[in-house]
Amino acid sequence: MTRQRHFHEELDRLKSILVRMAGEAEESVRLAVEALLERDRSRAERAIERDAIVDRLELEVDDLAIHLLALQQPLARDLRFITMAMKISNDLERVGDHAVNIAQEALELIDAPPFPALPEIEEMVRLASAMLRDALDAFVRSDVDLAEGLGPRDDRVDELHNNVFRIVLTHMMEDPRRIGAGMDLILISRNVERIADLATNIGEDVVFMVEGRTIKHQFEGIETIGGD
Repeated sequence: MTRQRHFHEELDRLKSILVRMAGEAEESVRLAVEALLERDRSRAERAIERDAIVDRLELEVDDLAIHLLALQQPLARDLRFITMAMKISNDLERVGDHAVNIAQEALELIDAPPFPALPEIEEMVRLASAMLRDALDAFVRSDVDLAEGLGPRDDRVDELHNNVFRIVLTHMMEDPRRIGAGMDLILISRNVERIADLATNIGEDVVFMVEGRTIKHQFEGIETIGGD
């Protein structure tokens, strides 16, 4: 086997590990969200348990990427792919962490008195989950158009997060007994908003990987209450 052929087989293996990691992270988010919306303890616990798989796959991506960088000295698009694979794997690991946070807060809410329905959170969940799926599809298909479309969608999630903060704060002021559950909901909203941010980051990485073009900070976005 030639060195070049071996190198491309290793690139394929790197992509395969990253695609599996993406699937695991997406599944963790799905379980956490269903646990929240359906008050399902079992799904919350499964989301938390799956985080170890995502963490392990991140280490596999990093180890293989460093090996390829050190021994193959790739250039141009191959170099961009390897470096972006490491960045995307880090983003996916963080997505998994946010899924765990949502699941843990969902467990708290299961045991808390019911809080008034917040359709804004359900809309955030729907949008952020769709963004994550599209970001991963953009990576698999090297779809720049799909990747670039994520930034404007993130602005809507930010807007909803700000609305949730204000609505929940109003409920907490009207009835102090809702403070505990209200804080859980604000934290859930924040974690969903961060998943949307990370999906946008992955989209930016895809554009750079495919075209060598940077679109980071292209969208000003909406300032988020309590944001980083």
